Amino acid sequence: MKGRVVLTGVVALTMMLLQQAPGQGGAVSPEYREVLSILGLNGDYADGVLKVSLTRTDLAVAVAGKRIPAAFGLGGWLAFARGERGMDVMMGELVVLEDEVGPVVSALLSNGLEVTALHNHFLREDPRVMFLHIHGMGVAGSLARQVKAPLDLIGRVRSNDAAQPRPALSLPRGNLNVDRLNRIIGFTGVVIPPVYKVVVGRTDLEVRDMGAFVNARMGLASWAAFFGTDDSALVTGEVAMLEDEITPVIAALRANGLEVAVVHHHMTGTRPVVIFLHFWGDGPAEALATGFRAALDELGKQ
Repeated sequence: MKGRVVLTGVVALTMMLLQQAPGQGGAVSPEYREVLSILGLNGDYADGVLKVSLTRTDLAVAVAGKRIPAAFGLGGWLAFARGERGMDVMMGELVVLEDEVGPVVSALLSNGLEVTALHNHFLREDPRVMFLHIHGMGVAGSLARQVKAPLDLIGRVRSNDAAQPRPALSLPRGNLNVDRLNRIIGFTGVVIPPVYKVVVGRTDLEVRDMGAFVNARMGLASWAAFFGTDDSALVTGEVAMLEDEITPVIAALRANGLEVAVVHHHMTGTRPVVIFLHFWGDGPAEALATGFRAALDELGKQ
């Protein structure tokens, strides 16, 4: 059936799609090729931004007793963009377990990088997962060297509790009518098996960080990720808001039965101030998409 995709929980395929080949979407400069070489990771260049995926495929996480795939909400990243005086701005979001927070934060600070936010995305998840936002400015290769040691700590720090085996929860096959979701949301997303994700940039805002234009690839975007079937799906996502949009967005989400997990900032020192809200929902896919669209409708009214 046109518009219907079967989504399977194959981790290898997820990793292949998330870790795109260097240069996809645009030519990578020698400076950014050096960044990828130092990090030992792949990335893609588009819209003036080198983006590197740091998705935690090593974690088995359940939210409210339901196993989630890595592509559904465990996606960390680094982004590099040219700023003032020939320097680069690096922003990123690292996915860390509670026991990893302290060592990673210390390593970031000792390597001259900033921590700009630390927060959750989910409620009732097991194990507890936190999201750490980082920032730096300098020569691209130097920034990559500064962040390499903190990245190397992720996945290596485990407490006895974190090492305890969790109940086995399988990833069910997904079957979503993405055409229908696209019509409701008004934007087209991408399939990252077993997840369907829609990203909507805040193109109505001009936000700069030390001369670098902060666009959707630098994190200035709302998004929703869907997993499951038309009749029984999960959604998680984020809404990028101005300060006077916070209450209307929360009201729209709650009116459509979606849970608000956290409201926080990601960036410091930028104007206008952008606040981010993470939400979660469980139910028919069309109802979840309607809730996300209702939140989007509250943006940009002023």
